Amino acid sequence: MTSTQTPAVASAAAIAARAKARTDAERRPGRIGASIDTFGRTTRLGASALRYAVTDIVSLRFPLREMLSQAWFIITVTAIPGILMAIPFGVIVSTQVGNLVHQLGASSMIGAAGGMGVIKQGAPVATGLLLGGAGAAAIAADLGARTTREEIDAMRVMGVDPVQRLVAPRVIAMLVVAPLINILIIAVGIVAGYLVAVASLDVTPGSYWMSFGAFATRIDVWVSLIKSMIFGLLVVVVGCQRGLEAKGGPRGVADGVNAAVVLSVVAIMVVNTGITQVVNMFYPMRMG
Repeated sequence: MTSTQTPAVASAAAIAARAKARTDAERRPGRIGASIDTFGRTTRLGASALRYAVTDIVSLRFPLREMLSQAWFIITVTAIPGILMAIPFGVIVSTQVGNLVHQLGASSMIGAAGGMGVIKQGAPVATGLLLGGAGAAAIAADLGARTTREEIDAMRVMGVDPVQRLVAPRVIAMLVVAPLINILIIAVGIVAGYLVAVASLDVTPGSYWMSFGAFATRIDVWVSLIKSMIFGLLVVVVGCQRGLEAKGGPRGVADGVNAAVVLSVVAIMVVNTGITQVVNMFYPMRMG
């Protein structure tokens, strides 16, 4: 009996495997198309929010109170974590780079290496990750809760565009807060690296600041600030898009928050790689 059933079972398993392979092959183009469609909706949302922000500011109809409220909220949830992140980052960069440079007999270059690492990479990436972890999550949760309670639909019925009323103020608030957080992380990170270099690596204060000033230029600072604003724009647009498209009650809001954080982090890393390559191509590191 067993010998007669074994070929039938194997045939059924083979048929099921082929059916599953066909289903996966059919779903794959659908998933790619859905991803492209989501990217398009997110891009349109960001463009619409910027357009509304510019036109409302010019016509003096911009909801300034909402923007200030959102900006203050973002500062409260990112300022202290930014300081706590900048201190160990500055210490780690100064220690690791300092040990290597010290073995090469160029301890006076620790200031340049540590400071440039914080300005060009550490500060903007840390700013983006903070805004993505705290800002995007809070924005997605807020807008997602309003969507599931049908407040967004009620606004549309009353003729109020939620992009103009809710998304645009958050975009401007993020663009204002992102460079401020970036400056805070730069200052704290450089000071932390300086203290470690002087206290642990026997670097004189004068040589540290002299080497830092010889390589740090205004372009590096401006690039860092622009990168932080770009990361902030990515974070707020992704958070708003995930929140406005939340479905399924509290579970949908939680999924939207999770997706907003993950997509923000991935987008920041990809965009940072591209910006770094372009900047190094046109503005290589040189002495100021």
